[in-house]
Amino acid sequence: MSVALRVVLDQLVSPSSPVLAEASRQLTNALIATAPTGCVVDGIVPAPGLGETDSIGLAEVQRLALARRELAASWQFGIAPGIGKGMIHSPTLLAPLVRHDRVNDTHQVVATLWDLRAWEAPDTLSKPDVLWHRAMLRRAERHADAVVVPSHAMADALAKLGKFGRRIRVIAGAAPEGYRVPGDVVGRLRALDLPTSFIALSGGRAASDGLAAGFRAVVESGESADVVVLDCPAGVEPAVADIAAAAGLPEGRVHARGALDAWDRAAVLGSAMAFVAPSERTDWPWRVVEALTVGIPVVAADSPAHREVLADAGLMVAPADLGAALAQAVGETSDRLRVLSTDRAQGFSWREAAEQVWQLHAEL
Repeated sequence: MSVALRVVLDQLVSPSSPVLAEASRQLTNALIATAPTGCVVDGIVPAPGLGETDSIGLAEVQRLALARRELAASWQFGIAPGIGKGMIHSPTLLAPLVRHDRVNDTHQVVATLWDLRAWEAPDTLSKPDVLWHRAMLRRAERHADAVVVPSHAMADALAKLGKFGRRIRVIAGAAPEGYRVPGDVVGRLRALDLPTSFIALSGGRAASDGLAAGFRAVVESGESADVVVLDCPAGVEPAVADIAAAAGLPEGRVHARGALDAWDRAAVLGSAMAFVAPSERTDWPWRVVEALTVGIPVVAADSPAHREVLADAGLMVAPADLGAALAQAVGETSDRLRVLSTDRAQGFSWREAAEQVWQLHAEL
């Protein structure tokens, strides 16, 4: 008889975030590929269920009666009928966190937290989202067998938000499996209406995204290259243009783009002269990891999260010094930083993350 690890796959049915959807898919695929002998991976999904592509590799799929929105509201209040007992892993904070004996019960539930925006930068979320995240973390504090975070920096911050004791586990995220600059990079850049050489950033208009510091860095570096902003939320492009103009960048030099698929992002990042990460939030820096994977120089605001992810593979400075660091990164240290980026990227793997998830559940 097989032992099943059931994974909550709400993001594959009704994504609330492209980043979370991609992380859920990547982790699930890796869990299936690394399943120990005698173990299988099942899915728990809201209505209307998974398509054929997403269900490939899952031993079984439990489709719930509620759609994702209703499911999130139900689980927020601890109402999770029909879930049953066993090993349940959620790649997000949405998990059926109900009262159970964490010491003697065979039932175990693990939730995952990728950022602390609901606490550190609530202005980046809607008020209902902030309330939901905070409520779910309180449930996790009471009922989760473990809470997975991607960095020790986030583990330290999370420990101050509740009484989790030794239940906080660190399992890093990674770039998508096989992530690399595609062979049709020129065509992809043309389709995205982007130049062939530029400096890349990521974020939106929120002050904690740090775009103002990033734009100032480009100006202060003396570089005349254009700037491409990834992950710009829909509808805020004018605000981003205003932030750029205030920093001294004319509108024609700034290209804001929203959520792109993995291959388009790889084409953009792989063509960049450097990637600037000006945010100091404790979020897992997805685009920093991807920039490392395609081997470009990374310049980042000095923060616990960036220090942990970059180690010595990038230039980390105070936000006010990003300009000088950027000039250095695209100048005399460019080749060295490209080598260091490629080497550092080897430390992040979804396969390794999946193996750690299996080990975590075995220990529980």
